[in-house]
Amino acid sequence: MNRLDGKVALVTGASRGLGEGVARAMADQGAAVMLVARDGAAAAAVAREIVASGGRAEALACDVADYGAVASAVAATRERLGGLDLLVNNAGIIEPIADLATSDPAAWANNIQINLVGAYNVVRAVLDGMLKAGGGTIVNVSSGAAHRPLEGWSTYCAGKAGLAMVTRAIALETAGRGIRIFGFSPGTIDTDMQVKIRASGMNQVSRIPRGDLSPVAHAVRGLLYLCDSASDDLIGQDVSMRDEAFRPRIGLT
Repeated sequence: MNRLDGKVALVTGASRGLGEGVARAMADQGAAVMLVARDGAAAAAVAREIVASGGRAEALACDVADYGAVASAVAATRERLGGLDLLVNNAGIIEPIADLATSDPAAWANNIQINLVGAYNVVRAVLDGMLKAGGGTIVNVSSGAAHRPLEGWSTYCAGKAGLAMVTRAIALETAGRGIRIFGFSPGTIDTDMQVKIRASGMNQVSRIPRGDLSPVAHAVRGLLYLCDSASDDLIGQDVSMRDEAFRPRIGLT
């Protein structure tokens, strides 16, 4: 029996990177997966590959900054796949990378709109249904930047810090009601976002050689662990792949 047999998952930002990796792994573990991304064509291509491999998956184009679109995507997930047990709130952007004094105000606000308001939108759209169903698992993809300021990343740090506090607030509001919620910091993993970071030349993260980045598969393993009852003692926490106490729990040193 697979870990996620009979479960339905919604993964945002699922057209590439961590979101794609998680969607594929969840399907491999038996979940029916709705892949959501602004690039609906790319998400659909991943979904087709999952189906071709014997999994169950569908895809929708959706901008998480648009609450109406998010609510429609959540409703479609429940209708097409028969429920919604797991949410991976992964959609996010790094731009603008710039000193605050020279940053573009519209771009700065757009980052908050996607990384913080967008994440709120998805949780808001799924939470009532999960509570009525008796529970569910929510993983908000966080970052070390939520807890550590970095030059050039004022908007990204602010948005992720806000999301970390939202995660903690939800844990308080839903305690004892079956909601398993986590923040999850995947570390510096080898994705397209890191390409943009290296190109910026801003702060020490941009100077990490690509060969020193962690593989996406490691972060996927950590995130899937949070979907299992073995992680119940971590509910409400911001779990980091850099945590030396966490890594052995998922078979990494």
